[in-house]
Amino acid sequence: MKRRSSTPLAALAVAALLSAAACGGSGFEDNAAAPQSSGPASLQILIGSSGDAETNAVKEAAAAWAKATGNTATVTPAQNLSQQLGQAFAGGTPPDVFYVEAVRFADYAGVGALEPYGDKIANSDDFYQNLRDAFTYDGTYYCAPKDFSTLALVINTTKWEKAGLTDADVPTTWEQLTEVSRKLKDAGEVPLVVADTRDRIGAFMVQAGGWVTSEDGKKATADSPENLRALEYVRSLLREGLAKYPGDLDAGWGGEAFGKEKAAMTIEGNWIKGAMKADYPGVKYTVHELPAGPAGKGTLSFTQCWGIAAKSKYKQQAIDFVNAMTTVDQQMAFARAFGVMPSRESAKEPFTKEFPEDAAFADSAGFARGPVKAPKMESVLVDFDAALQKLPSTDPKSILTRLQRNTQTALGG
Repeated sequence: MKRRSSTPLAALAVAALLSAAACGGSGFEDNAAAPQSSGPASLQILIGSSGDAETNAVKEAAAAWAKATGNTATVTPAQNLSQQLGQAFAGGTPPDVFYVEAVRFADYAGVGALEPYGDKIANSDDFYQNLRDAFTYDGTYYCAPKDFSTLALVINTTKWEKAGLTDADVPTTWEQLTEVSRKLKDAGEVPLVVADTRDRIGAFMVQAGGWVTSEDGKKATADSPENLRALEYVRSLLREGLAKYPGDLDAGWGGEAFGKEKAAMTIEGNWIKGAMKADYPGVKYTVHELPAGPAGKGTLSFTQCWGIAAKSKYKQQAIDFVNAMTTVDQQMAFARAFGVMPSRESAKEPFTKEFPEDAAFADSAGFARGPVKAPKMESVLVDFDAALQKLPSTDPKSILTRLQRNTQTALGG
């Protein structure tokens, strides 16, 4: 499971949803009055599955819930979740329950497509605060985080030791990252492979104290000294040969380059564990928190929530379903089945005890930043990614000036 930037095709689907809502074609204005059924529900559940393991685990959990409650639940894995959701919303026939990517949440919440049920989930305060924030729009907490992942520094221990480095050399600051990268380069290694998108480089922005928008997602903050410092630092790594993009190493993503041992370090999420186990089982590695920047520790989190359609006629049954999917026991079952991290804080201890190799990912939850939370930002962020691909040869100031202008336009300012 590799978390990458969203595709233009998916962006068009969301644009169609927003356009339909603006024209009154989707009926969102009637959601609050949607007639409810108190009898047995027939829930339609659409998921964006990472593969057979996730699909089978969700189907099994849904079947257990249905048997216990007398309802039925049909789980369908989407071929393209954003595209299919956009079409379903625009057509007025959304599934009852569905995965919502954090990066698209504001688009759906902004047009009234989602039922705001977050506070109705049992022990709703038990979810990590930054995950609850990711699914809060205009002060309303909409939906329960399904699970999450963070970015961490993954180190090839064989290459590390070959360069004369020890556990004491694991970098905890930017300065130390530069220092060990130079030692690795001197030893004939490519020190670091990092993806050329905001989903990886954005972590440096957070570590520098910057981000694309303000905390509430209403103000553009891209063209800041903090963000400039972050991009200048990443560019320095790239220009000095201390870091390379995956494409420079004939790889599709950082995990592939790392698994093929083309680099000594990478910055990836805990989904890399599945790829390493399946495709590169002989590579020895360790996982550590990302080095802190000028503003301190920082990483990115990637999450989805269990969305409930505002137009569903089975809202109460859908909430009961989500309650069942987000208990500690069920989240741990999902973790065992397909490698995700539980979104409940009370599940952290049992998770790290059972999966100690993932402790750095879980420990990073407290200083993780979620994706840009504002509607109509998809095309802006795709454009930013395109600019980051040219970072080695482009003035970072010009990249941020363009991002600031585009973000202000998208936010209506």
